[in-house]
Amino acid sequence: MNVELVDIGANLTHESFAEDRDDVLARAAESGVTRQIVTGADLASSQAAASLAAGAPARLWSTAGVHPHHAGTFERSSRDAIMDLLRQPQVVAVGECGLDYFRNFSTPAQQQAAFLAQLEIAVATGKPVFLHQRDSHEDFKAILGDFRGRVRGIAHCFTGDRSQLEDYLELGLSVGITGWVCDERRGADLREAVPGIPAGRLMIETDAPYLLPRDLEPRPKSRRNEPAYLMHIARVVARLRDESFESLAALTTRNAVEFFGLAHAV
Repeated sequence: MNVELVDIGANLTHESFAEDRDDVLARAAESGVTRQIVTGADLASSQAAASLAAGAPARLWSTAGVHPHHAGTFERSSRDAIMDLLRQPQVVAVGECGLDYFRNFSTPAQQQAAFLAQLEIAVATGKPVFLHQRDSHEDFKAILGDFRGRVRGIAHCFTGDRSQLEDYLELGLSVGITGWVCDERRGADLREAVPGIPAGRLMIETDAPYLLPRDLEPRPKSRRNEPAYLMHIARVVARLRDESFESLAALTTRNAVEFFGLAHAV
Protein backbone atom coordinates (compact mmCIF):
# COMPACT_ATOMS: atom_id res chain seq x y z
CA MET A 1 0.00 0.00 0.00
CA ASN A 2 1.40 3.37 -1.02
CA VAL A 3 1.29 5.82 1.87
CA GLU A 4 1.55 9.57 1.33
CA LEU A 5 1.91 12.23 4.00
CA VAL A 6 1.69 16.01 4.14
CA ASP A 7 4.20 17.87 6.32
CA ILE A 8 2.23 20.96 7.31
CA GLY A 9 5.20 22.78 8.83
CA ALA A 10 8.74 22.70 7.45
CA ASN A 11 11.16 25.64 7.64
CA LEU A 12 12.77 24.87 4.30
CA THR A 13 14.13 28.39 3.87
CA HIS A 14 16.31 27.89 6.96
CA GLU A 15 20.02 28.34 6.28
CA SER A 16 20.75 24.73 7.27
CA PHE A 17 19.04 23.61 4.05
CA ALA A 18 20.87 26.04 1.79
CA GLU A 19 23.44 23.54 0.51
CA ASP A 20 21.26 20.46 -0.02
CA ARG A 21 17.63 21.55 -0.23
CA ASP A 22 17.01 19.58 -3.44
CA ASP A 23 18.35 16.43 -1.78
CA VAL A 24 16.15 17.05 1.26
CA LEU A 25 13.09 17.35 -0.97
CA ALA A 26 14.07 14.21 -2.87
CA ARG A 27 14.48 12.21 0.36
CA ALA A 28 11.09 13.43 1.55
CA ALA A 29 9.37 12.34 -1.66
CA GLU A 30 11.12 8.96 -1.60
CA SER A 31 9.92 8.38 1.95
CA GLY A 32 6.31 9.20 1.02
CA VAL A 33 6.16 12.82 2.20
CA THR A 34 4.87 14.09 -1.12
CA ARG A 35 3.55 17.50 -0.07
CA GLN A 36 4.89 20.13 2.30
CA ILE A 37 3.93 23.56 3.56
CA VAL A 38 6.91 25.88 3.97
CA THR A 39 6.66 28.09 7.02
CA GLY A 40 7.07 31.86 6.86
CA ALA A 41 8.32 33.46 10.09
CA ASP A 42 8.87 37.07 9.00
CA LEU A 43 8.41 39.03 5.79
CA ALA A 44 11.72 37.94 4.28
CA SER A 45 11.24 34.24 4.99
CA SER A 46 7.59 34.44 3.91
CA GLN A 47 8.67 35.85 0.56
CA ALA A 48 11.37 33.21 0.24
CA ALA A 49 8.88 30.47 1.15
CA ALA A 50 6.41 31.70 -1.46
CA SER A 51 9.15 31.72 -4.12
CA LEU A 52 10.28 28.23 -3.17
CA ALA A 53 6.70 26.93 -3.31
CA ALA A 54 6.05 28.62 -6.65
CA GLY A 55 8.93 26.64 -8.10
CA ALA A 56 7.47 23.30 -7.02
CA PRO A 57 3.73 23.36 -7.77
CA ALA A 58 1.65 20.48 -6.39
CA ARG A 59 4.52 19.63 -4.03
CA LEU A 60 5.13 22.78 -1.98
CA TRP A 61 2.91 25.51 -0.54
CA SER A 62 3.73 28.20 2.00
CA THR A 63 2.51 30.44 4.79
CA ALA A 64 2.99 34.20 5.17
CA GLY A 65 3.22 35.96 8.48
CA VAL A 66 5.29 37.30 11.36
CA HIS A 67 6.31 35.02 14.24
CA PRO A 68 6.00 36.52 17.75
CA HIS A 69 9.81 36.62 18.01
CA HIS A 70 9.72 39.20 15.19
CA ALA A 71 6.57 41.05 16.29
CA GLY A 72 8.59 44.18 17.05
CA THR A 73 9.18 44.55 13.31
CA PHE A 74 5.47 44.43 12.44
CA GLU A 75 4.36 47.74 10.92
CA ARG A 76 1.37 49.03 8.99
CA SER A 77 3.20 48.12 5.78
CA SER A 78 3.60 44.54 7.04
CA ARG A 79 -0.13 43.99 6.65
CA ASP A 80 -0.02 45.02 3.00
CA ALA A 81 3.01 42.80 2.34
CA ILE A 82 1.31 39.76 3.88
CA MET A 83 -1.91 40.48 1.99
CA ASP A 84 0.06 40.65 -1.27
CA LEU A 85 1.66 37.28 -0.58
CA LEU A 86 -1.69 35.70 0.27
CA ARG A 87 -2.96 36.61 -3.20
CA GLN A 88 -0.51 34.09 -4.64
CA PRO A 89 -2.21 30.68 -5.00
CA GLN A 90 0.61 28.73 -3.38
CA VAL A 91 0.38 30.80 -0.15
CA VAL A 92 -2.29 29.01 1.84
CA ALA A 93 -2.21 30.35 5.42
CA VAL A 94 -1.49 33.36 7.62
CA GLY A 95 1.41 32.88 10.01
CA GLU A 96 3.36 31.60 11.73
CA CYS A 97 1.79 33.98 14.25
CA GLY A 98 0.80 33.98 17.89
CA LEU A 99 2.42 34.61 21.27
CA ASP A 100 5.70 33.47 22.83
CA TYR A 101 6.43 34.65 26.37
CA PHE A 102 9.23 32.13 26.88
CA ARG A 103 11.90 34.27 25.25
CA ASN A 104 10.10 37.60 24.76
CA PHE A 105 12.31 38.65 21.88
CA SER A 106 9.45 41.10 21.29
CA THR A 107 7.43 42.57 24.14
CA PRO A 108 4.07 41.00 25.02
CA ALA A 109 2.36 44.18 23.84
CA GLN A 110 4.11 44.03 20.46
CA GLN A 111 3.27 40.34 20.14
CA GLN A 112 -0.39 40.88 20.92
CA ALA A 113 -0.67 43.74 18.43
CA ALA A 114 0.96 41.71 15.64
CA PHE A 115 -1.17 38.68 16.49
CA LEU A 116 -4.39 40.68 16.37
CA ALA A 117 -3.40 42.24 13.05
CA GLN A 118 -2.73 38.84 11.51
CA LEU A 119 -5.99 37.38 12.79
CA GLU A 120 -7.74 40.30 11.12
CA ILE A 121 -5.88 39.47 7.89
CA ALA A 122 -7.16 35.91 8.18
CA VAL A 123 -10.72 37.19 8.55
CA ALA A 124 -10.31 39.50 5.55
CA THR A 125 -8.80 36.83 3.28
CA GLY A 126 -10.61 33.72 4.50
CA LYS A 127 -7.24 31.99 4.92
CA PRO A 128 -6.55 29.75 7.94
CA VAL A 129 -4.02 30.77 10.59
CA PHE A 130 -0.87 28.83 11.45
CA LEU A 131 -0.57 29.43 15.19
CA HIS A 132 2.35 29.53 17.64
CA GLN A 133 1.99 29.55 21.43
CA ARG A 134 4.58 29.16 24.15
CA ASP A 135 4.18 30.10 27.82
CA SER A 136 1.27 32.39 26.90
CA HIS A 137 -1.75 30.09 27.00
CA GLU A 138 -4.22 32.35 28.78
CA ASP A 139 -3.57 35.45 26.65
CA PHE A 140 -3.48 33.31 23.51
CA LYS A 141 -6.81 31.73 24.40
CA ALA A 142 -8.40 35.08 25.23
CA ILE A 143 -7.35 36.71 21.96
CA LEU A 144 -8.50 33.76 19.88
CA GLY A 145 -11.77 33.72 21.78
CA ASP A 146 -12.61 37.11 20.28
CA PHE A 147 -12.26 35.55 16.82
CA ARG A 148 -14.20 32.39 17.54
CA GLY A 149 -16.18 31.37 14.48
CA ARG A 150 -14.44 33.92 12.25
CA VAL A 151 -11.10 32.19 11.63
CA ARG A 152 -9.93 28.63 11.08
CA GLY A 153 -6.73 27.88 12.91
CA ILE A 154 -4.25 25.15 13.66
CA ALA A 155 -2.19 25.00 16.83
CA HIS A 156 1.19 24.41 15.20
CA CYS A 157 3.62 22.23 17.16
CA PHE A 158 1.21 21.55 20.00
CA THR A 159 3.16 20.40 23.08
CA GLY A 160 0.54 20.88 25.78
CA ASP A 161 -1.48 18.67 28.08
CA ARG A 162 -5.09 17.49 28.02
CA SER A 163 -6.37 20.69 29.63
CA GLN A 164 -4.76 22.92 27.00
CA LEU A 165 -5.97 20.56 24.29
CA GLU A 166 -9.55 20.90 25.52
CA ASP A 167 -9.23 24.69 25.44
CA TYR A 168 -8.00 24.61 21.85
CA LEU A 169 -10.67 22.18 20.73
CA GLU A 170 -13.32 24.38 22.33
CA LEU A 171 -11.96 27.28 20.25
CA GLY A 172 -12.39 25.16 17.13
CA LEU A 173 -8.70 24.71 16.43
CA SER A 174 -7.04 21.84 14.65
CA VAL A 175 -3.84 20.46 16.18
CA GLY A 176 -0.40 19.87 14.65
CA ILE A 177 1.81 17.20 16.22
CA THR A 178 5.60 17.18 15.77
CA GLY A 179 8.50 15.00 16.89
CA TRP A 180 8.02 16.39 20.41
CA VAL A 181 5.69 13.42 20.81
CA CYS A 182 8.66 11.10 20.31
CA ASP A 183 10.33 12.29 23.54
CA GLU A 184 9.15 10.18 26.45
CA ARG A 185 10.60 12.74 28.90
CA ARG A 186 9.60 16.19 27.71
CA GLY A 187 6.63 14.89 25.72
CA ALA A 188 4.90 12.87 28.44
CA ASP A 189 1.90 15.22 28.75
CA LEU A 190 1.57 15.43 24.98
CA ARG A 191 1.68 11.65 24.60
CA GLU A 192 -1.25 11.43 27.02
CA ALA A 193 -3.18 14.11 25.13
CA VAL A 194 -2.71 12.77 21.58
CA PRO A 195 -5.43 10.08 21.80
CA GLY A 196 -7.94 12.81 22.70
CA ILE A 197 -7.51 14.76 19.46
CA PRO A 198 -10.63 14.27 17.33
CA ALA A 199 -9.92 12.52 14.04
CA GLY A 200 -10.96 15.51 11.96
CA ARG A 201 -8.67 17.92 13.82
CA LEU A 202 -5.34 16.06 13.68
CA MET A 203 -2.38 16.91 11.42
CA ILE A 204 1.33 16.13 11.59
CA GLU A 205 4.48 18.10 10.91
CA THR A 206 8.23 18.04 11.41
CA ASP A 207 8.98 21.74 12.09
CA ALA A 208 12.28 20.91 10.34
CA PRO A 209 15.12 21.64 10.92
CA TYR A 210 13.99 21.78 14.57
CA LEU A 211 12.65 19.03 16.86
CA LEU A 212 14.50 16.00 15.54
CA PRO A 213 12.63 13.01 17.03
CA ARG A 214 14.61 11.83 20.04
CA ASP A 215 13.96 8.16 19.36
CA LEU A 216 14.90 8.23 15.68
CA GLU A 217 17.32 5.48 14.65
CA PRO A 218 19.82 5.81 13.16
CA ARG A 219 20.23 9.31 14.53
CA PRO A 220 21.68 11.72 11.93
CA LYS A 221 25.08 13.13 12.82
CA SER A 222 23.94 16.62 11.90
CA ARG A 223 21.03 16.42 14.40
CA ARG A 224 19.04 18.31 11.77
CA ASN A 225 15.40 17.35 11.37
CA GLU A 226 13.99 17.07 7.86
CA PRO A 227 10.63 16.25 6.25
CA ALA A 228 11.57 12.64 5.43
CA TYR A 229 11.33 11.88 9.16
CA LEU A 230 7.61 12.66 9.18
CA MET A 231 6.99 8.96 8.53
CA HIS A 232 8.58 8.16 11.90
CA ILE A 233 6.42 10.74 13.68
CA ALA A 234 3.31 9.33 12.01
CA ARG A 235 4.11 5.83 13.25
CA VAL A 236 4.51 7.08 16.83
CA VAL A 237 1.25 9.02 16.69
CA ALA A 238 -0.58 6.01 15.24
CA ARG A 239 0.74 3.79 18.02
CA LEU A 240 -0.32 6.25 20.73
CA ARG A 241 -3.81 6.44 19.22
CA ASP A 242 -4.02 2.66 18.77
CA GLU A 243 -4.60 3.09 15.05
CA SER A 244 -2.92 1.56 12.04
CA PHE A 245 -0.18 3.58 10.41
CA GLU A 246 -2.05 3.45 7.10
CA SER A 247 -5.29 4.84 8.53
CA LEU A 248 -3.43 7.57 10.45
CA ALA A 249 -1.57 8.56 7.28
CA ALA A 250 -4.77 8.72 5.22
CA LEU A 251 -6.56 10.69 7.93
CA THR A 252 -3.90 13.34 8.49
CA THR A 253 -3.32 13.75 4.76
CA ARG A 254 -7.00 14.26 4.10
CA ASN A 255 -7.25 16.77 6.96
CA ALA A 256 -4.29 18.78 5.64
CA VAL A 257 -5.57 18.83 2.06
CA GLU A 258 -9.01 20.01 3.17
CA PHE A 259 -7.84 22.49 5.81
CA PHE A 260 -5.31 24.26 3.61
CA GLY A 261 -7.13 23.72 0.31
CA LEU A 262 -4.14 22.00 -1.24
CA ALA A 263 -6.17 20.27 -3.91
CA HIS A 264 -7.17 23.66 -5.28
CA ALA A 265 -4.02 25.66 -4.72
CA VAL A 266 -1.77 24.40 -7.50
